[in-house]
Amino acid sequence: MDIPWEDVRLFLAVAETGSLSGAARKLRIGQPTVSRRLAALEYSLGAALFRRSVDGASLTSAGERLLAPARKMAEWAGEVGRAVESSDTSPRGLVRITASPYLCFDFLAPFAAWLARTHPGLRLEVLSSVQYLDLNRGEADLALRNRAPTQEGLKGVLSLEFENAVFVSKSLAAKLPREPRLADLPWIAWAPPLDMLPPNPQLEELVPGFSPVFTSDNYLVQIAAAEAGLGAVVMTRSAHRFARPTSLVPLSISLGPFARSSLHLVCAKSALDIPRVRLVSELLVSELEKVGMGHSRP
Repeated sequence: MDIPWEDVRLFLAVAETGSLSGAARKLRIGQPTVSRRLAALEYSLGAALFRRSVDGASLTSAGERLLAPARKMAEWAGEVGRAVESSDTSPRGLVRITASPYLCFDFLAPFAAWLARTHPGLRLEVLSSVQYLDLNRGEADLALRNRAPTQEGLKGVLSLEFENAVFVSKSLAAKLPREPRLADLPWIAWAPPLDMLPPNPQLEELVPGFSPVFTSDNYLVQIAAAEAGLGAVVMTRSAHRFARPTSLVPLSISLGPFARSSLHLVCAKSALDIPRVRLVSELLVSELEKVGMGHSRP
């Protein structure tokens, strides 16, 4: 039996989000449409793929057997799409980049404005996510990540190291001891369910009884709180030319083993065959190499 790709894509969205509503959001279609199409798929297969409950949708044994080949099919669909697009010799059109909220706000948004002025044929879509999107499947063209790629089919275009520092408002800095310790600082950090993201685990290791004075699941809210003098944040000390003015100042305080962090520009290997993706990748490398330390090109 031939299963259309769109049905496989729907099945994967439900399997990986754990619910019909999550799949609807991921695919940008209505939940009734997801429910109707999934029912039609299960009818055509003669087997239930999911067990529905108030907690979501979990795979049946038939669904479990379909999951691995469906993921392979998704990767090959991404390859097919990139092969088609590589025939376009003009570096024009949409390029999708995914990164952490910090990098999207601090670097990629102003980089996109510069790109629009200097290369008007290109347009960026910046996908802010704390989860890694699947580049093999084509969920994004490029990614800025804090871990080097290990998944088969991915390529590391550039690896850099950056210095991390503790930043506070000038008003808070004036109230602190002359040589403050990490434990002396009121901290701003991630709120659940994102509290396992850096720097929370690192601060928990460095600061006995770590208890932030303010938490948020939104990076911009954290920055606003820091600029208002509420507490300290950990940020990369990188003076790139797109940096926005800020009232935050760095403290002379050691972050110990977490004083540096790495950054990797990653893509699917075949993505660089697409002229517009290759051009944006080269422009990103050029900008990042100006501010990174110990850079390398894998």
